[in-house]
Amino acid sequence: MLMPHPAVLRTLVDEYEVTTASGSPEDETRAQDLAYTLCVSTGTREVTRALEVARGWLAAATDDDATIRRTSDDGPHRSTDDVPRVYA
Repeated sequence: MLMPHPAVLRTLVDEYEVTTASGSPEDETRAQDLAYTLCVSTGTREVTRALEVARGWLAAATDDDATIRRTSDDGPHRSTDDVPRVYA
């Protein structure tokens, strides 16, 4: 199974939590979309399980992996030690 980048996963989890906490009807559809994306990203079928898996993967990721660094003009920063990493 492919694994989402920790920074992307962190964004999904954070946005899902904020969206569901708001309680507004406008955010209900967005929360459903985020729940689906979290489930697909984690290979689960229920959003509660998806959040558990995502939090576990995020806890195992390094701080450097869990953030997206941008430079002023060339998009995401790539460190000089870019090597394949396994997040499980």
